[in-house]
Amino acid sequence: MMKAAAIILSGGKSSRMGTNKALLKINEKTNIERIADTLKLSFNDIILVTNHPEDYQFLGLKMVSDYYPDKGPLAGVHAGLLSSKYDTNFIVACDMPFVSGELAAVLVQKCGDYDAVIPVINGVQHPLFAVFQKRVADEVAHRIEADRLRMKHLLDHLNVLYVTEKDLHSNSMDLERVFFNMNHPNEYEDAKKWAEADFSRFNEQNKEV
Repeated sequence: MMKAAAIILSGGKSSRMGTNKALLKINEKTNIERIADTLKLSFNDIILVTNHPEDYQFLGLKMVSDYYPDKGPLAGVHAGLLSSKYDTNFIVACDMPFVSGELAAVLVQKCGDYDAVIPVINGVQHPLFAVFQKRVADEVAHRIEADRLRMKHLLDHLNVLYVTEKDLHSNSMDLERVFFNMNHPNEYEDAKKWAEADFSRFNEQNKEV
């Protein structure tokens, strides 16, 4: 197990999906359970940031709420970092059903003295599948209080290591899948199909053993 915590952001209003993304079911498990169960294999400490703890009691996870409600993902990052016992923290959004604990571990290992490690996949930054040091919480609070709520505003003030596909040596991982965000109903349908195919393949392999 790593000397790091995993922080799951339960997300906001999910207006594009029309329902709470975290509680959508994929292969009989809610999306947030899939993420938590995967991360439990690599992290001792898992923190869920939510302003609706009653919805997530069934997970049995440590839960914290935003200090700055309605301020978007930065508020979730801030609350999660403040409540963590660890200096190094992996942060993930609840709309990524194919989270990889293996990849999270790689990002944690790369952190060193950097304030944050941010993957850049196909030229797109993913600050909500990334590693942040606990000490960054103060800087996050400054950004929120200045009403500069975009992740980019925060990253511009940090010592960040940006890692691309090349740095992640991702032969064994389907990065496109890991970084897949489920925001719209059609993406939820895609996620269910992928998960079903994975499940069938897993069953077939086990039959052959």
